[in-house]
Amino acid sequence: MKEYKYFLFDLDGTLTEPKEGITKSVQYALAHFGIREENLDNLVCFIGPPLLESFQKYYHFSQEDAVIAREKYRERYVAAGMFENAVMEGMPELLQDLKDRGAVLAVATSKPEVMAKTILEKYDMSKYFQEIVGSGLNGERDTKAEVIEEALCRLDINSEEKEKVLMIGDRLHDIHGAKVMGIDSLGVYMGYAEPGELEREGADYIAATVEELRGLLLSEKNGWGAAEIIE
Repeated sequence: MKEYKYFLFDLDGTLTEPKEGITKSVQYALAHFGIREENLDNLVCFIGPPLLESFQKYYHFSQEDAVIAREKYRERYVAAGMFENAVMEGMPELLQDLKDRGAVLAVATSKPEVMAKTILEKYDMSKYFQEIVGSGLNGERDTKAEVIEEALCRLDINSEEKEKVLMIGDRLHDIHGAKVMGIDSLGVYMGYAEPGELEREGADYIAATVEELRGLLLSEKNGWGAAEIIE
């Protein structure tokens, strides 16, 4: 069974439950354009992917309007949305146990890095991670692959060590970004992936819950038998 030393974690939908803050901030941004969306469940598709991509995909915004929408989103998110959030139950204990066993942990998120650091500090989570990497406020690292690339750089991981790196996330963008960067991926259904999304994107491993993720990463044999292995 393969062993890993470096673990890159997505933030929204993997480490935290962010639905309220993200969907209400999207709702606020849409209202700026006269679009009224009362059902927040219709906006969960915004959790995970880059915002520019989502505004263009789901509401057919031009690039210019998507940039404005992103700024309106951030206006509310910074004021209130980032703390309309909660840590996934059992995740702090899992992260601590991984660290105790010598794992190197980092965050790789499409969320702006400054916001990710603020959230993790607020919930006393930053202490688990050697690096917290996100996108830039001005469009830097606007794909998940670019975020992962930066995380590998900051951790000083060379090409030979990539086989020891595992990306853990809840959306297809996490899996795709890992593939682009030549590392393995573990998809979790604790967040907002649609049924079958992670398998279709080619995740190497799948876990449905934090407990199942723990069974994978902390098994006695350091193996992967607690969840489905995607051949």
